[in-house]
Amino acid sequence: MVALFLFHSFAAQAQDSTVARLEPVVVEVGRGAHRSPLELPFAVSVATPDSSRPGQRHLLLDETLAAIPGVAVSNRNNPSQDPRISIRGFGARSAFGVRGIRVLRDGVPLTMPDGQTPVDYLDLESVGRVEVLRGSASSLYGNAGGGVVDIRSSDPAPIPLLAEGRWWTGSYGNRRLVGKASGSLPGVGYHGNVAHTLSRGFRDYSGQRATTGFARVGIERESGTFALQFLGMNMPLAENPGALTASQMATNSRMADPLSIRKRARKSVTQSQLGATARRAGNGGVLEAAAYVGVRSLDNPLPFAVVDLGRTASGISLRGGAPWEAWGMSHRWTAGAELQLQNDSRRNFTNCNDVPMPTTPTAACPFTGRERGVITLDQRETVMSTGAYLRDEVRLGSRYIATAAVRGDRVRFEVRDRLIQSDNPDDSGRRSLAAISPMVGLLALLSQTHSAYVNISSAFETPTATELGNQPSGAAGINRVLQPQKSTTYETGVKGSFGIGVQYDAAVFATAVVDELIPFDIPAGNGRRYFRNAGRTSRRGLELAVAAARGPLEATAAYTYARYRFRDFTVGTESYAGNTIPGIPRQLLQGSTVVRTSFGSLVAEATIADRAFVDDSNSDSAPGYVVFGARLNLAAAAGRAGAELTIGSNNLLDRRYASSLSVNAAGGKYFEPATGRSVFVGLSLKTGFPALR
Repeated sequence: MVALFLFHSFAAQAQDSTVARLEPVVVEVGRGAHRSPLELPFAVSVATPDSSRPGQRHLLLDETLAAIPGVAVSNRNNPSQDPRISIRGFGARSAFGVRGIRVLRDGVPLTMPDGQTPVDYLDLESVGRVEVLRGSASSLYGNAGGGVVDIRSSDPAPIPLLAEGRWWTGSYGNRRLVGKASGSLPGVGYHGNVAHTLSRGFRDYSGQRATTGFARVGIERESGTFALQFLGMNMPLAENPGALTASQMATNSRMADPLSIRKRARKSVTQSQLGATARRAGNGGVLEAAAYVGVRSLDNPLPFAVVDLGRTASGISLRGGAPWEAWGMSHRWTAGAELQLQNDSRRNFTNCNDVPMPTTPTAACPFTGRERGVITLDQRETVMSTGAYLRDEVRLGSRYIATAAVRGDRVRFEVRDRLIQSDNPDDSGRRSLAAISPMVGLLALLSQTHSAYVNISSAFETPTATELGNQPSGAAGINRVLQPQKSTTYETGVKGSFGIGVQYDAAVFATAVVDELIPFDIPAGNGRRYFRNAGRTSRRGLELAVAAARGPLEATAAYTYARYRFRDFTVGTESYAGNTIPGIPRQLLQGSTVVRTSFGSLVAEATIADRAFVDDSNSDSAPGYVVFGARLNLAAAAGRAGAELTIGSNNLLDRRYASSLSVNAAGGKYFEPATGRSVFVGLSLKTGFPALR
């Protein structure tokens, strides 16, 4: 179940043998120098996906991030588009990738310096836990309005080699084959996996072929630790079925957008990233460093163009912390600095797939039978992000902890146009966006197992390089009107656990946003997304999570109430003040129940979502829905070998609903249908190889 807050006092439950024993944990997210969540003055969730909900297929983040309050993952059922992750509404309207949220893998950033995170190459097979900081994170992490998702790998097997093979099959042509290896040697731990996925897809024109891999080697010495990790992906095919109108979805939710089919919208991508982390501790202090380098190659035919992208990205960070005494109080300071670089070579070509054949060649499509017509964009886009932060934690007696942090960031965008013609003006330009983000918080330890906190924090989020380059007016150069959005959050909460095996986390917040980034389409844009700033928006919400364990039964529930509105937003002569921000359900409830037995486990899951508006004018909405899923996980072991069989079904009642929305889309194409009822079967075989005597 979701391990919300695990603290050493759970040892007091030993007198009741029917209450589950929960181990203490510390978290890395929040850059709190290995703290218990009970000692951090902001909302933090810790999820252990495999142990809390056994039998996961490790396909998508909506499985991994389920049942975390304030977090919503929209599965677009579109292999060419990443799922949308939103925290407190930030990121819910992302056109591509993950926006407004910082994503890390074992402390190494996956988020680009412009704030976008492609998660298609994020392998989930070796995930041990996920730490989520909910709320303004800019005071520590920089360009992020919604929070942080830090994905942590599982511990290596305690033997020299544990080998495992997994095979999955299911509805709509889904096939997945996985090979894993993990082990420990003196001072060294490792694990790695390779997975190959094939799918025909629930919707027409949504097939996929992909191979992903992950490897990590860690070295541990008395003086410190060092780790090297690799993420890689090759996806030669990911078809794009596009979004539908309400009438299309009501008629046939499996259909694809006809324009996407005619234009053969899809993507082919390869990506790899190598990262390294090091940590040294001594005399109460700690010094940590991280560095990474990655490359990405993308061929992405879209209705409005064929996009050809080559990217290199790199970054380095350094953080140090130590205790000190001043004015009769115990302090612990943390200071750090980061540098990230992004270098994109972007070319766009006319998409000639929908040109009737045979015809006389046109100026835009001079060669019949070829997908790529004339080049319409050729430019080098570079982004450099620099940031530095300082955090101080002060203990005020035995019960109170005060925290203050401030971070300064500067993000520099530069475009060098390589295609300057009489009918194509120079798009070159530079722009720098900067922000100072402070945060203060106070936490009270009510007892060994309960705490309460308040904080005031700020955040900023820049447009991405693509968003700055897409100007709806067609003007040349970087968009100098589009501004970063800035927000201020007031938050209070309580968290803790009871001796009867119950844990809880409750938070109430109010966020005021200035210049919120709003996506929109124009009728002649053929699906291209543009962005503008809203004047002011308001987010008020309640988050509640409860987890309980007793005997063989474990249950979790996460509830989110979101009242997000425009306060000052006018487009032309139309005022949207008072309207609900689209793309976000007002209420979301997720829960799971696990029954564990000697031969396996039974898992039942449910999601209940309120309706969500589809555009800024609130002209239409996607209805709410209730969805159930269940799976049976059977396990057997003999000596060093073991086997596991999983049988399950998602969307048991075969509900037709939109699991994701394309906000403010042109032509009413707002709705991305969810997969209907599906069944799946998985078989896992593993064996261990102990040390040779």
